[in-house]
Amino acid sequence: MKAQKIIRGGFLAGHRTYILSGMGILSAIASYLVGDTDLFLTMQSVFTLDGIYFLRKTGETKRNSHAKNTGKISKSRR
Repeated sequence: MKAQKIIRGGFLAGHRTYILSGMGILSAIASYLVGDTDLFLTMQSVFTLDGIYFLRKTGETKRNSHAKNTGKISKSRR
């Protein structure tokens, strides 16, 4: 039972995109601080990963609000 919970992600299930974007942002900042990249490349990476994070967040918000609104529309028509 515990192995299935770990395989499916446990308490982090559904948060993989957020974790990967956060790790990517930290990696871009660390590579700038070490001197491997310049500021332009760092900001480009950060903005790209922020876009991925916010696109995922926006999709979840729209799905949840759409499900709530469809119920209200169908009830008002009755």
